[in-house]
Amino acid sequence: MEKDSKIYVAGHRGMVGSAIVRELQRKGYTNIVTRSHAELDLCRQEQVERFFAEEQPEYVFLAAAKVGGIAANNAALADFMYENMVLEMNVIHAAWKNGVKKLEFLGSSCIYPRLAPQPMKEDCLLTSALEPTNEAYALAKISGLKYCEYLNRQYGTDYISVMPTNLYGPNDNYHPEYSHVLPAMLRRFHEAKVQGLPEVTCWGDGSALREFLYVDDLADLCVFLMNSYSGNETVNAGTGKEISIKALAEMVAEVTGYTGAIKWDPTRPNGTPRKLLDVGKAAQLGWTYKTELRDGIRMAYEDYLKRWQQQ
Repeated sequence: MEKDSKIYVAGHRGMVGSAIVRELQRKGYTNIVTRSHAELDLCRQEQVERFFAEEQPEYVFLAAAKVGGIAANNAALADFMYENMVLEMNVIHAAWKNGVKKLEFLGSSCIYPRLAPQPMKEDCLLTSALEPTNEAYALAKISGLKYCEYLNRQYGTDYISVMPTNLYGPNDNYHPEYSHVLPAMLRRFHEAKVQGLPEVTCWGDGSALREFLYVDDLADLCVFLMNSYSGNETVNAGTGKEISIKALAEMVAEVTGYTGAIKWDPTRPNGTPRKLLDVGKAAQLGWTYKTELRDGIRMAYEDYLKRWQQQ
């Protein structure tokens, strides 16, 4: 990408999209195109095709998605599948029709099988069953990355995909029920501290293992890959490090200053037992993460406090 290339970031108000915009601006890119949902509904094919025909972006970061944690995914399987499938197909297809030079599709590590060998390599995709609680979202994301691959094969496009591990950081969703595990914990422990509650109850039994990547590190990788990688196989984005949900809860409690007891509710789902990405491919390309988990949680908590104080 040239510094004045026209770059469209789809989903710029979300956590990932806003981080990509920050990274592009930090690196000196000056021609960034964005549209809010009110200005452009990506689930409406006619609107998307009109936008691409009029704007003619040269590069596209497809970070728009309907996202949520276990509860949100499980409660709205049809909505998650439909909205994600439609918006990504609309954007990728319109990009192809209008001669976009390069597109980068953002997926999720939930595309990999529930019991995939750990750490999960890119080539374990579609080798066994998915995690049932987010199967609909995973199927939509798999379809998006496969459509990019098929366009490359059939038409010689240069469309790539990136599969991030669990993300967190500025502009996250802190909904009490429908957020991902780390932001949900930040809110729960902060509110417990403010209210002086003697204990906090977390979902599951705390045994599940998870990997977390600070969203600005992902944005750094996204821009790096747009400039330096082409290929049909996706690229994993993570740290290569994992932590139990129990240890994560203790770390979040420490960062937020909560000193009460932590209880566990085993009637609530754990999700996939373990989900660690093999990040060797990104490392071979010359990229590695920068933000350690405790430092990232501290910065995420500062972001949450700003939002909480504005309410």
